[in-house]
Amino acid sequence: MTKILVLNGPNINMTGLREKTVYGAQSYDDLVAMVRDEAEKLGCEVRCVQSNHEGALIDAIQQAYFDGFDGIVFNPGGYTHTSVALHDAIASVPLPTIEVHMSNIHAREEFRHVSMTASACRGQIVGFGFQGYAMAMGALCRSARFSPAKA
Repeated sequence: MTKILVLNGPNINMTGLREKTVYGAQSYDDLVAMVRDEAEKLGCEVRCVQSNHEGALIDAIQQAYFDGFDGIVFNPGGYTHTSVALHDAIASVPLPTIEVHMSNIHAREEFRHVSMTASACRGQIVGFGFQGYAMAMGALCRSARFSPAKA
């Protein structure tokens, strides 16, 4: 069974409370429930982790490799635009990672247009709200099914 880590960075836990015009009114708990429902539909296993701490996110990325995960869906939050350390953590593990953002970061403030983490990722999905997570999970599940088995 395909195993996916869904990793969320700073302030994602405040979804539904903060900037509703940007992120919507659904809560972080609603996001986790949608992710779990989507995982069930896809026939994959999912673990959801959220942290406001950069080091904890790095630890989760590295642990996903050691725990035998097949891929990562990652919303780095504000660290997207600042963290070389998260870029390096993604690059350090041979797991396909898809960067996801609920809003279209390229249509927002100029400082959000640059992602420090995207170049270490297989792809980036932006602007589709919670649906972006489902899209990324689907892509990872489909690609894992057609990839050679792990050594």
